[in-house]
Amino acid sequence: MTFLETERLYLRNVMPNDVDVMFDYRNNEICSRYQRGQTKTYEGIEDLVQRRKDDKISTESPFMLAVALKDTNEMIGEIVVMPNENTFSLGYTFSYKFHRQGYAFEALTILINFLHEEFADWEFISFTDPNNHASMGLLTKLGYKNLGYISSKQSQAFGKWITEMTEEEFAQVSI
Repeated sequence: MTFLETERLYLRNVMPNDVDVMFDYRNNEICSRYQRGQTKTYEGIEDLVQRRKDDKISTESPFMLAVALKDTNEMIGEIVVMPNENTFSLGYTFSYKFHRQGYAFEALTILINFLHEEFADWEFISFTDPNNHASMGLLTKLGYKNLGYISSKQSQAFGKWITEMTEEEFAQVSI
């Protein structure tokens, strides 16, 4: 199912024919160096796709979206959204073959705007490795604010549409 589309992309459910692409980029050093806990075995990715192929955009449970080229429907990346207590946490990985072409910005912009329109009172938080300068630049370009380094997560935290109380909480735990 396609949930959202841009001029160049579909945001849709993952499909069995996405497994090879996911296996390739999840096992490439450029894409995997900052990822934690991602399934990387072929069988594990097959299982993941099987479990996530019917995900729906929801505030009730996490969901995964494939980002695919509109012209060919080829998957070029994935976005995982984890809703929890009026906060969306977003994670994303894009194939090294499609870095620096604006696809991540395009996909995340439409998804974040859609979620914000549907759930206007929800906050958005993303965590990234403090050495992942490309991801931090992307989050800043998307309008996220750097909330500081969170040692318990070994990550730099970024927030968008956050409350003053949330910002104060992050200020207390950041170093």
